[in-house]
Amino acid sequence: MKKPDPNEIHPIAGYDREIYVKPTIRNPNIVVGDFTYIADSEFESHVTHHYEWLGDKLIIGKFCQIAAGVEFVMNGANHQMNAVTTYPFFTLKGWEMKPPAKEELPFKGDTVIGNDVWIGQNAVILPGVHVGDGAIIGANSVVGSEVAPYTIVVGNPAKVLRKRFDDELIDLLLRFKWWDRSIEEINSLIPLLTDSDLRKVKERVKRMLE
Repeated sequence: MKKPDPNEIHPIAGYDREIYVKPTIRNPNIVVGDFTYIADSEFESHVTHHYEWLGDKLIIGKFCQIAAGVEFVMNGANHQMNAVTTYPFFTLKGWEMKPPAKEELPFKGDTVIGNDVWIGQNAVILPGVHVGDGAIIGANSVVGSEVAPYTIVVGNPAKVLRKRFDDELIDLLLRFKWWDRSIEEINSLIPLLTDSDLRKVKERVKRMLE
């Protein structure tokens, strides 16, 4: 049986509309972990307003699932809001304006997506958002604030629908970090990771962390 390869672009034989993202990245300010995929034939067009001079990064963890139409809006989309006009004269030909200092712009920092995050179709992730491990972003959601680990958010603006698990299991999973284990160990863990009997899962993870 063929071993999963994080550097293979097309993980589904004969199908090019789903790719592992990491081996396709060319922009040094985009960092993506192993086995994260998108339901498209390429990724970087989904990252918008990402200008080198700003230096912000998009960081995405391992084993994330990114649906079609998702957009990561970076800090270059923000306009100066602490002056009379928000019009970006400096970006357009013929206007006598130097680029404002970064501190004059509403710079939100890096956008960071954790591990095993599912981002639903046509969701928009706004600049500087941090999404925790195991979170789920509902389809068509607009995410402008932090999303806690193993939390489901939906809507525009995205609001918490519920936590996926109780606090004890969330804490165990954040310590367990299955996504950091070897391919061989993850393969052996698949029955556990896909088991809907969460009480059994909790007890087994507890034992494994002892």
